[in-house]
Amino acid sequence: MTPEDPVTMCPPHTPSLKTKISRRFLENLVKIRTSSHEPATGDNIGKRAQRIKIAAYSSMACAAGSRRGWSRALLAKLRSRARCHRRLQIRRCLRLKRKRAGSRNMVLDEVSRADELRRLVPGGKAMDLCNLLEETSHFIQCLATQVKVMQSIADRYSV
Repeated sequence: MTPEDPVTMCPPHTPSLKTKISRRFLENLVKIRTSSHEPATGDNIGKRAQRIKIAAYSSMACAAGSRRGWSRALLAKLRSRARCHRRLQIRRCLRLKRKRAGSRNMVLDEVSRADELRRLVPGGKAMDLCNLLEETSHFIQCLATQVKVMQSIADRYSV
């Protein structure tokens, strides 16, 4: 049983989703900044942008918690990407070459809206339609919160 405030009979205050995402994202940005000692040049801007994108997604998924299927799928994807990043790049390059060669003669089938959602939401391929819609709703809410957090950080630190 959780302790409650005797006046309002409500559980104690827990940080909002926006607060959780903000805190984790700022911690990840500090790690990125301290780990890379070289200045931002044309060569490493793409790498830094990728690290910031990963930091944003991981902070959002961690803040959402393990109750959500999309957050578990996103964290698993980020972990596996970190383990074998180089091998994945080589495989993607080979796949793209094969797709380009074969896509000229392919006729694309119409994809249903549910299948399109399954493709967009992390972990959506393994969900039934009801769970998929619920997870999509929560994922969109977290993405909107993530955008607000990034906007407020940019507004705060812009000159």
